[in-house]
Amino acid sequence: MIWNPEYETMDRDALHDLQLRRLQSTVAWVHERVPHYRDALDERGVRPRDIKSLEDVHKLPFTDKTALRDTYPFGLFAVPLDKVVRIHSSSGTTGKPIVVGYTKGDIATWTELTARVASAAGVVHTDLVQMAFGYGMFTGGFGMHYGIERIGATVIPASAGNTERHLMMMADFGTTVLVSTPSYALYMAEVAEEMGIDLKGSSLRLGLFGAEPCTDAARREIEERLGIVATDNYGLSEVMGPGVSGECECRCGLHIAEDHFLAEVVDPATGEPLDDGQEGELVFTSLTKEAFPVLRYRTRDLTVLDRTPCECGRTLARMRTVRERTDDMLIIRGVNVFPSQIEDVLFKIEGVRPHYLIVVDRKHGLDDMEVQLEVAEEVFSDIMADMVAFTKNVTERLHGVLGLHVKVTLVEPGSIERTAGKAKRVLDKRDGTC
Repeated sequence: MIWNPEYETMDRDALHDLQLRRLQSTVAWVHERVPHYRDALDERGVRPRDIKSLEDVHKLPFTDKTALRDTYPFGLFAVPLDKVVRIHSSSGTTGKPIVVGYTKGDIATWTELTARVASAAGVVHTDLVQMAFGYGMFTGGFGMHYGIERIGATVIPASAGNTERHLMMMADFGTTVLVSTPSYALYMAEVAEEMGIDLKGSSLRLGLFGAEPCTDAARREIEERLGIVATDNYGLSEVMGPGVSGECECRCGLHIAEDHFLAEVVDPATGEPLDDGQEGELVFTSLTKEAFPVLRYRTRDLTVLDRTPCECGRTLARMRTVRERTDDMLIIRGVNVFPSQIEDVLFKIEGVRPHYLIVVDRKHGLDDMEVQLEVAEEVFSDIMADMVAFTKNVTERLHGVLGLHVKVTLVEPGSIERTAGKAKRVLDKRDGTC
């Protein structure tokens, strides 16, 4: 379903005109109201009147997490606090949190865009939608909640955690849609199997998953074990939260709300713009945000943009599902390694469960990487040769993809910590932090 045909199917030339007007307004807004951006623009010799085409976005300064943390908590707000009706923040696990604010107008926009994403995924007004995102400072829960309500669907605000209660409500209420992280959906399937609950025979039909990368293999496993259609959506607190982009029924990329966000892909090393079809770092400039506008925010997410028409009828550009982040990359003995590469290998091996932990350490001056891997009970054998052969198979497959020797340690089901939030896949001990 196309929620807002006026904008989602807009002629591309008309869309570009709209984007330019909104870009010009945004640059003038931040130049007037946000000292950080005024100083950054003045330093580059850029005035709002210099923005005469969409290509002029390249004249604007980049924004990254450092700027957001340096101006903590409200230094990038463009309105006084008495105009801010909601504050959210990131987790702050690597330092001060990123604090973002919303005016009444921002909340209305956010609700509209999450309604678009949910509708594109297949949510209709007769659905019962169970929210397994947290309702705290994290933007996921509140962001999706109001968009789904706007559609007219029934929201079950179960929040994160207490998996047994989630499963009880699914069965008792007749839940049709699940909203969660992909890793938590797999954990729910695991608990359901242990409790003897047949999710594939339930009323559940659709999943909206976000907040962490999801490989194709993980998506297939979710669909198989829960008996649903699994869709991907994308958002980040610094830009808005969920609602920035989402999949339609064609599942050939995530449609970006281009009437509200100007998307670029740049070379991660140089910051130079790349053409559509080239992989690079995703960069967003907000076009309509009032309280917390951002200029050229570097997401660190790697993707590809596609502006060719989609069979669904939407004219909005699509971004490839984010699988990797520049700051997720591990450098092991000079080799670049992404966790998604390891997951791709593991999920293709029969007997491997969808839970693993990559442990990186430095021993005798050299980097050392271990993959702790949960396997099905039938993999554990009294015959040592079988266990050795299984481990060797995994090790060789990883070596074939990574070009590195990786220690593989098999652990019993349930050994690796589960979470209702974003899954922790890497433990890097080289700098003494977890």
